Amino acid sequence: MAATAPELSLHQRRRAPTPAELAGIPWLRVLQPAEYGRAIGDISVGDALPGDLVCRMGRPVTYWFGVIEGLLKMSMDNAQGQTMTFTGVPPGGWFGEGTALKREAYRYNIQALRKSVVAGLPVDTFHWLLDHSIGFNRFVMNQLNERLGQFIAAREIDRMNNPDLRVARSLAALFNPVLYPGVGEVLRITQQELAYLVGLSRQRVNEALTALQAQATIRVEYGGLRILDLDALRSSVLPKPL
Repeated sequence: MAATAPELSLHQRRRAPTPAELAGIPWLRVLQPAEYGRAIGDISVGDALPGDLVCRMGRPVTYWFGVIEGLLKMSMDNAQGQTMTFTGVPPGGWFGEGTALKREAYRYNIQALRKSVVAGLPVDTFHWLLDHSIGFNRFVMNQLNERLGQFIAAREIDRMNNPDLRVARSLAALFNPVLYPGVGEVLRITQQELAYLVGLSRQRVNEALTALQAQATIRVEYGGLRILDLDALRSSVLPKPL
């Protein structure tokens, strides 16, 4: 009986990006012609399957990654074997610039929640662009600034006991136009995927979405959620006691 061929890793499945995929990378637009040519020559993409690990905790950084299509989650496993999810990464999002800057090992896992197209820029090219491109430097600085705000908000969300608030604030984070410019007004996400990111049951997430829709802050559509009032999601507060 013939042995089954080992499944190729995401890195082994990498390929050159298509023109449409390059068009979905926001920071390419800020580069000068020579910088752009260097970058697109080094970018590769991979077609991630559900459950594929894009980054693994403890592994040395090799790429700066971004999402062209799909949805990833950023999480960490503690010593007790429990998983803490920090955030989701929807289309247009690039992540790990702090790790790439310091050339250190990843302190988190990045895993595909569904079929996704993930782009990677080699860390050496990342540093070359930092050395040569003012536009790229500004993009990375904006990323770091927004990321700091995102994780401060995530710490606040983690302390919330009200499920509706957790869902509202978590959704607002996924609609961040700076970190995730590829999302726009509609986020393609299932209730089960959102439950994974928020840390609640699918049934409880469904109840929270129903309440948010009743408040006209979102609209549940087939295969996703449409944002109607982002400011209301961001500023959601607990109901006042009677």
